[in-house]
Amino acid sequence: MNTVKTINQPIALISTYIWIGFVCAISFMEAWLKFRAPDITLPLGLGIGRIVFDALNKMEWIFSIIIILNLFFSNEKKITWNNVYFSIAFFILLIQTFWLLPALDARAELHIQNKIVLPSNIHFYYIILEMIKVISLSIFGILFIKKTKI
Repeated sequence: MNTVKTINQPIALISTYIWIGFVCAISFMEAWLKFRAPDITLPLGLGIGRIVFDALNKMEWIFSIIIILNLFFSNEKKITWNNVYFSIAFFILLIQTFWLLPALDARAELHIQNKIVLPSNIHFYYIILEMIKVISLSIFGILFIKKTKI
């Protein structure tokens, strides 16, 4: 017996898992590993981080727009749990883009200029939101796979 599986909205599914890969590779690996490299100073590491996280943020917007367009043009127009999980990730991306990343960037600039930087929990908030975003995107992707027709 030969079965054929059809994945609804494959572009959104692929974009979701690539997005998860980008976030995990950069936020959970590159961000702290760069400071372990020989001769990397705090200002140099922060400068690299600013460039890398700006690029990551732009890529996340590309992935989210691809997913939004794919969902918009799909045959399924109702609100599902799948869309709710994507909305959580999208809302987190908005918070990161318009509040957390600018705030972290300003703090990094102060460090680079050897100015006094007051303690803050903002980096902790960013990490927690990254974890929630990856979990939400993972559930979003899993629900896509579960909708696969056999």
